[in-house]
Amino acid sequence: MAVYFDNAATTPLDPEVLDAMLPFMREHFGNPSSIHGHGRKVRAAIENARKTIAHLINAAPAEISFTSGGTEADNYAAFGTVRTLGLRHAITSPLEHHAVLHTLQALEKAGDIELSYVRHDERGRLDLQHLDELLATHSRSFVSLMHGNNEIGNLNDIQRIGEICQAHKAVYHTDTVQTMGHYRHDVQQLKAHFLVGSAHKFHGPKGVGFLYRRSEIQVNSLIHGGSQERNLRAGTENVYGIVGLAKALEIACRNMADHQRYIQALKDRFIMRLRAEIEDVQFNGLSTEADQSLYTVLSVSLPPSELNEMLLFNLDINHVSVSGGSACTSGANAGSHVLTALAADPDRGAIRFSMSKYNTPEEVDFAVEQLAKMYRKVAV
Repeated sequence: MAVYFDNAATTPLDPEVLDAMLPFMREHFGNPSSIHGHGRKVRAAIENARKTIAHLINAAPAEISFTSGGTEADNYAAFGTVRTLGLRHAITSPLEHHAVLHTLQALEKAGDIELSYVRHDERGRLDLQHLDELLATHSRSFVSLMHGNNEIGNLNDIQRIGEICQAHKAVYHTDTVQTMGHYRHDVQQLKAHFLVGSAHKFHGPKGVGFLYRRSEIQVNSLIHGGSQERNLRAGTENVYGIVGLAKALEIACRNMADHQRYIQALKDRFIMRLRAEIEDVQFNGLSTEADQSLYTVLSVSLPPSELNEMLLFNLDINHVSVSGGSACTSGANAGSHVLTALAADPDRGAIRFSMSKYNTPEEVDFAVEQLAKMYRKVAV
């Protein structure tokens, strides 16, 4: 058996999504900017995809812009807002994805903004009173605080954050890459100005995503050239990717409640089996709190051991694919900035198990058994 528990990094493509994409790889090849019939057919597919996504998050189609993925969407929101509106202050947290942290730090280095960080506790809970205090002295700010943390799974109260930002007239961007397609988002209820989606996080294709931008916020394009995406993003559109993105989000929203119950049961099984098999196993952040963490992510903290240095390699050769944190920082000598910010014990091993609708209880048992061979619970 070979098992895949790295779905927070990327998910397998849903066959129904592939079926929707194939005609636009084979027959419908026209350039959507062309005015002839071949181009018009493809343009219609893009606009139908835009309408589908807008409907699913209760937005207007004009508020949806297609991108190459979550990272570009985050960059677009931050650079576009700061430089178009002339904002001089931004607020984030040390726990954000690097697509946000590195972008805001680049703006700070360039002298565009002063950057402040919201405090958090040892389990990664944000201090929203501190956010309110920061905004009280910097009301005209760009705020970027994510919905679901990709490494430890913590869920932030983006409704409350949006209300605080609204009270101070701040512009609020929330990175929803890990929650889009897994939780309901209604932009008429949320106070966020920007939300983000990346298709490959919910069984769509890689290399395509979208940015929701509330219509009251105007931003300049980051990519110049043609007039695509209403002059907001130049370049010929990734047509079959966009079609696949819309189909994947449609499927995810159609079956969301069933998938949530099923995947949460897999996560609960992981927690139970790990506690039974491994002495001194712990969990990072709020990962075991069902109402405060992503049901798709479980961040495990293993006992101090010389095994930890080769932990992911040994699991890989035993046919278990997992991550030590974010796949975007999995290169040589790249530690987790999130666990570092939480002052996690560096002697303990860290694994992120992330699950999807395609995983099974048998795969959970297999993964725990392979891990337990290295960290077998000592009988007392």
